[in-house]
Amino acid sequence: MKNKKLWLAIGCVCLAVAIGLLIWSLTRPAEEKKPEAAEAPAQTEETKDVLARIKERGSLIIAMEGVWQPWTYHDADGKLTGIDVEIGELLAEGLGVKAEFVETAWDGILAGVDSGRFDIACNGVGFTPTRAEAYNFSDSYIYSKMAMVVQADNEDIKTLADLKDKKTANSPNSTYALLAEKNGATVTYVDTLGETMELLSAGRIDATLNDKDSVESYIAEHPDAKVKVALEVAGEAVAVPMKKGPETESLKAELDRIIAEARKNGKLAEISIKYFGEDLTNPAE
Repeated sequence: MKNKKLWLAIGCVCLAVAIGLLIWSLTRPAEEKKPEAAEAPAQTEETKDVLARIKERGSLIIAMEGVWQPWTYHDADGKLTGIDVEIGELLAEGLGVKAEFVETAWDGILAGVDSGRFDIACNGVGFTPTRAEAYNFSDSYIYSKMAMVVQADNEDIKTLADLKDKKTANSPNSTYALLAEKNGATVTYVDTLGETMELLSAGRIDATLNDKDSVESYIAEHPDAKVKVALEVAGEAVAVPMKKGPETESLKAELDRIIAEARKNGKLAEISIKYFGEDLTNPAE
């Protein structure tokens, strides 16, 4: 009798435990599913390392005007030449790829670099802190000189301060246009130095600022132009702009390496002397 009661008690306990477990399983809050680790976003052509893309393509796409002697222009045979053509070829060779030059108007060069249409620009682009906020720049490879040009009979404009309330002409957003505006001039925007000189010769503007060697080349080719150089001043550091962002950091490092090697072995000086008649690869003292 006692055994019977013991087994009955044990059975009741087991039944109670089973019922309790069933109720707990039905009423307990659902276990939250742990979030899976997010996958890294896939790289697109826009975010891919630019140097890797250049290597895969086998070419360095370089933007330039092709109408600005001695930087980029066509010789008597129509061949694209100039200091920046040779700089572009030097950089491409150092990367182990071919140079692919694309000629375009100045106002499309930096926009094309920004959009990724061009890998870099070689077009006498001056380095400025403002531009450095929008683009990555290589180390400088040339330090240019600037000339202020006026009509041949003008004796009133002799300094930059004399540009106040005068009319000048330059490519839009060029450092020359910005400097003229800074000194109080009203700037007419044009695409080429030739257009600028025609406006100046015709008396439609009072002066212009531009690269000294480009101005001298123009005057040598157009001896009848009614213009003269009124002032020569130190210009700016010229470097290679590329898209802003981490995707061009490895490209910048490689371009800096190539430029440093060319400066050390004398190749930069050789190119400068060929086109400018002097070594402009170091800042003026």
